Amino acid sequence: MSKHRTRGQFRIIGGRWRARRLAFVERPGLRPTPDRVRETLFNWLAPTLPGARCLDLFAGSGALGLEALSRGAASVTFVDRDRAALRRIDEHLGTLGAQHAQTWCGDWQAFVGQSDGPFDVIFADPPFASDYLSQLCTLLAASGTLATDGRLYLEFSRSQELEITAPWAIHRRGHAGQVGYALLKLSATSE
Repeated sequence: MSKHRTRGQFRIIGGRWRARRLAFVERPGLRPTPDRVRETLFNWLAPTLPGARCLDLFAGSGALGLEALSRGAASVTFVDRDRAALRRIDEHLGTLGAQHAQTWCGDWQAFVGQSDGPFDVIFADPPFASDYLSQLCTLLAASGTLATDGRLYLEFSRSQELEITAPWAIHRRGHAGQVGYALLKLSATSE
């Protein structure tokens, strides 16, 4: 099989659904996290992911949350404001027989404000053209949505400056092509 992504599809790269190709709703700016980035991220998360409660904000294709479920996460909540994208994720959850997963349609800020956290891992891959990263970090730090020893994954345009302030600390970071990414934790839990 070609290593190149088929248009409108992504591949689960590890776990029980490894090599499954899934279609996503194509929208301007919607881009699943590249395979290389997901492989690195999930290697970083390997010790803590099994049994973790995860939140996939800006779910889009669902690639991050579905990968987490495939690799042993206990549950995933997918949040996006695009109903068609969430319907497709629901279809994938049914096809894969995924349990302990749910979708929530609406604004990410509203979800964080009323969520039944804490989550062990939060994936946040907002549209590259947005200025959500700073707002997201501020709101998550104040809300208790992330467990005190949890991890926050951020994905952003490599050309975008990532400004992280207390109480956050960068645990790991990297880039691939035009994508920058970082795994953060609350600084009180820095190792």
